[in-house]
Amino acid sequence: MKVKRTERGWGGHFICADRCLFRRNTLLEYDDTKIVVSTVGSMVQNDKLEEIGLERYYETMAFHSNQNDTRYHDADVEKQISFDSQWAISEKDADDKANDMHEVVVRELVQKLINGDI
Repeated sequence: MKVKRTERGWGGHFICADRCLFRRNTLLEYDDTKIVVSTVGSMVQNDKLEEIGLERYYETMAFHSNQNDTRYHDADVEKQISFDSQWAISEKDADDKANDMHEVVVRELVQKLINGDI
């Protein structure tokens, strides 16, 4: 069985995602398990880039989807999933690195889904 991957156009986590110039949201589906991988960054406030957390301008997080959301399968932020890959970038204007970071996390979680580790 293959993991179904859907790229979506909105921030999957972070209360200020609407202020982030960089947003990726990938839904992974395998059997009955649905995982949301979300990367946000390059947050603009007062016309300048601001950190989104302590010493970071980008971050990637993963969550099980909200089981009550049968349309979008958005993240249930109370059900975070741990992973081993890099999750934060501490430099500004690093969209290319954030894309790479997101892809590495997606690959790691796809493998964990296939292996039955999630």
